[in-house]
Amino acid sequence: MVGYCPAVRVLVTGAAGFIGSHLVDALVRAGHDVTGVDVKDGVDLTEADLAPLVDTDVILHLAGRPGVRSSWGPGAAEAHRDNVVATRRLLEARAGTRFVFASSSSVYGDATRPCTEDDPVDPRSPYAQSKAEAEQLVLAAGNGVILRYFSVYGPRQRPDMAFHRFIEAGLDGIPAPLYGDGGQSRSFTFVGDVVDATIRAAETPLPSGTILNVGTPATTTIRDALDRITVLLGTAPPTVTKDPAPGDVNRTWAGTDRATALLGWTASTGLDEGLQQQIAWHRERRHG
Repeated sequence: MVGYCPAVRVLVTGAAGFIGSHLVDALVRAGHDVTGVDVKDGVDLTEADLAPLVDTDVILHLAGRPGVRSSWGPGAAEAHRDNVVATRRLLEARAGTRFVFASSSSVYGDATRPCTEDDPVDPRSPYAQSKAEAEQLVLAAGNGVILRYFSVYGPRQRPDMAFHRFIEAGLDGIPAPLYGDGGQSRSFTFVGDVVDATIRAAETPLPSGTILNVGTPATTTIRDALDRITVLLGTAPPTVTKDPAPGDVNRTWAGTDRATALLGWTASTGLDEGLQQQIAWHRERRHG
C-alpha cells in the first residue's frame, strides 16, 4: 500500500482526526479504495450499525478518545467508551478482517530505557488503561496488529497538544501552559513517519498479535523542543507554568528494532525538519 501494492479496500476510523486525515490522504494518493469514518461526521462506533463498514480488506482503527490529562474524572468513562467499547464492537463486527489498531506509548508508563514491545505495560492514567484494555481485545480476537504511537506531531496537530499550543503562543503572544518544569522527555515522532509505518503494517503479512513501537528512537525534553520552536519561529513562545498533570510520565522512549526488522521502517524526519513543517502549516492556516 505504499505505492506498489494492488489497490485494496480500506476502512479508516478516526479519518477526520490529526493522524487519520494524513493517513487517508496517503492511501488515496496510492490509489486505494478508502472509506473514512469519524464521530465528527456523525459516525459513533459505539452505537452505529458497523456491518456495512467492515466489508473491506483491512481496517485501520485510529478512532478513539485521546488525552492523558482529560481522562481523569468524568473523562475516564468517556475514554473507556470510545477506546474500549468502540474497539470491541468493531472487532465483533468485522468477521475476521485484517485489523490494525493504533495504540499508545502511554501503556508503558515511565521509561528508564528504550521500551520494547515485550516489556510489561504499566498504564498510569485512565486513558493509558483504556488503550491497554483495547490491546487485549485485539490480541484475543486474532488477525490483528497493534501499533504503539509515540508523541506524534506535525501539521494538523490537535489544539490541546504541546507543540500546537507553543507555536500558537509564539504567533499570538498569548501564554501557553507548560506542565511541570519542561524536563519531561518524549520520543517526538513526525506524523508522516507514523503514516508510513501504519501503511507498511497494513500491507505486510505480519503474524497475528504483532505489536510494534512507532516512534523516534531518541528522546527530547519539552524544554529543548520549546527552544527549537523559539529558533524556528524567531520569537520565544510565552508560557505559564502549571503543575504536572496526573499520569503524565517523565519520559517516553521508543525502542524500534522490531519495526525496522519487520517493516523496514525507521523514523526519518528530524525534529527541526518536522517542526518547520508544522510551523508552516500554522502560518498558512492563518492566511488561508
